[in-house]
Amino acid sequence: MDNPFKTLFSKISIFSGGTDSAVGIDIGSSSIKVVEIKKKNGKAMLETYGAIALGPYGALDAGRTTNLPIEKIVEAIKEVFKQSGVENTVGAFSIPVRSSLIFTVSLPIQIKETEMANIISTEARKYIPVPITEVSLDYFILPKKEDSFEDMNRETDDSNTIQKSVEKINALVVATQNDAISKYHSIARQSLLDVAFFEIEVFSSIRANFEHELSPVLLIDFGASYTKLSIVEFGMLKTYHTIDRGGEDITSSISSSLSIPFSEAEKMKKEFGLFGNPVEKSLTDIIRIHIDYIFSETNSVLIGYEKKYNRTINKVIFTGGGALLKGLREVAASNFQAEIEMGHPFSKVNAPAFLSKVLETMGPEFAVALGLALRRLE
Repeated sequence: MDNPFKTLFSKISIFSGGTDSAVGIDIGSSSIKVVEIKKKNGKAMLETYGAIALGPYGALDAGRTTNLPIEKIVEAIKEVFKQSGVENTVGAFSIPVRSSLIFTVSLPIQIKETEMANIISTEARKYIPVPITEVSLDYFILPKKEDSFEDMNRETDDSNTIQKSVEKINALVVATQNDAISKYHSIARQSLLDVAFFEIEVFSSIRANFEHELSPVLLIDFGASYTKLSIVEFGMLKTYHTIDRGGEDITSSISSSLSIPFSEAEKMKKEFGLFGNPVEKSLTDIIRIHIDYIFSETNSVLIGYEKKYNRTINKVIFTGGGALLKGLREVAASNFQAEIEMGHPFSKVNAPAFLSKVLETMGPEFAVALGLALRRLE
């Protein structure tokens, strides 16, 4: 059987699209972000970008996570397009990872390419808790271990020390709910937009945040409702994990602990973060409870990965709106034996010099939208 869903997620290091203008649309749980770029003289140029909070469209505070009807999401998209001046009517849309399952399956090396889709579909049934007819499958064959950078550069005089035969190959599989795909088709249609493609948000984020790292790197995406962990090797997702704790949880704790409105707690969180508020001295402790939990879970994932693959994570990249929390990088430095780096997605496009500091600061929030646009453009 043919695999008709190859546009659901990119193969990370391979771009597709071929157009002179592209817009990426990232519909998150608490906001919508859009980025429009254009190709000029062979280079990607930033045209415009914008974001809009979804809370007010559900009679909630900005920063709150939402579960809005399609009509309200469409209303928000039209407004952010208007405010940011986006002109392109063909959009690349992110699909939230919570609408998908990402897992790895092992397959016999003797498998024929023509049989791959059928066998993966059969294997995937073991991992998917719903009927296979309710999801769309996509997959990518991961590089074999003997082709790794470490093996290719191992200092030895005996070429036989590198194993030549491998009994299994691994495939990264993504199963996405058909209902989610239908929902986003409806959103695009009612927004009077054409769909260039859909892509699981984690793959867009990887494209926007990575250059040419060969060693394993951990990408931590701090979202409003949850934190996403992606371990990436050779530009490809090796393992993925979600932590059910995000920016909204932190703000809610501040609000309840200090008996202040959510909007005031959100403002306080952004203004002071982990550096502390001279008036509300307990602020740091309230935030720290959540950050410590996230980092503890992250370390468990890292230990599991390093034991399984015998590879060490030497770099951690922060992305997502929550990555902008003041003091987060300093706390992380004491939690991980690795280089801590803030994602800078906008470094991949040319923009006016006077915007450089703003884009560097806001970049982590727009990683998914920019990653979508980059795939579409290239």
